[in-house]
Amino acid sequence: MSHVTASSSGIRTTAPLRSGFWLVVLGAALWGVDPLFRIILLKSLTSSQIVLLEHVVLFVAAAPVLWRHRAELKGIGLRQIGALLVVSWGGSAAATILFTMALGSGDLNAVLLLQKLQPLFAIGLAAVLLKERLPKNFGPLIAVALAGTYLLTFGWTFPFGHVNSFIGVSSLMALGAAALWGGSTVMGRYLLGSMKYETVTSLRFIMALPLLFVITALEGAPWQMTGGFGASAAVAINLLLQALLPGLLSMLLYYKGLSTTKASFATLAELSFPMTGVVINWIVFNQLVTIPQIIGFALIWTSLFFISSRQSRQSVVQ
Repeated sequence: MSHVTASSSGIRTTAPLRSGFWLVVLGAALWGVDPLFRIILLKSLTSSQIVLLEHVVLFVAAAPVLWRHRAELKGIGLRQIGALLVVSWGGSAAATILFTMALGSGDLNAVLLLQKLQPLFAIGLAAVLLKERLPKNFGPLIAVALAGTYLLTFGWTFPFGHVNSFIGVSSLMALGAAALWGGSTVMGRYLLGSMKYETVTSLRFIMALPLLFVITALEGAPWQMTGGFGASAAVAINLLLQALLPGLLSMLLYYKGLSTTKASFATLAELSFPMTGVVINWIVFNQLVTIPQIIGFALIWTSLFFISSRQSRQSVVQ
């Protein structure tokens, strides 16, 4: 919690807010290690089965935490319930499903490019719903960060051949996923105004379970494990690690940082996620890092540094 001191202009926060911003960066960066575990799991389970089992593990971990903070549940109103549904059903489940469907039915580059609009949705929603005001000259930092993300994904190439690549249901699904992920960031920040970050994290996982049960049941895919005890043990270990690292630990760090970070700042801090993916591909999967990706890294980190500095200089005047 920030300390405050009196000043001639009012009450001004003096404790740096920068640490919260970098917690969001770290939490989002952990999402990038997900493929390390998911690749093995996909050999035996479908995506919905993996996410369901992951949330079952997270339920076991989150239930005691939620019970410890159960007193906070008494103050939950309809607005908080709506925000929780956006975070759990929208951000966790529906957005992932929409994005996966878009990748399978449309132009890959067009879908990836449209998904990069997520920060713009979050910044716009934060301005409307949370009344967040961006500091002066923040626009260029947004442009630099998005340019860096573009270089990480596409390099110097033009990502689509013609405008028709953007016309179709897949593009709408990609935009829907970007909007839901952006909305999830904003609603998470709204919830942290009245709840502890541990409570929000627990409710995100627990409330997603019913929807995931329905989705997995409707999918109708058989549950099967092949390869004997060794393969089953590998699946169990990878499932546990996926649930605890890019799942529980990342979201605890993310929401703890978000509690002192504006949603509009946090959505740009989440750009550490694609950077982690590039590093994982380089170290683990031996994919060569290109010059455009190095430039993209530099642009994103430069933006994050200046954004964190602006975040730490934000003060609350009453």
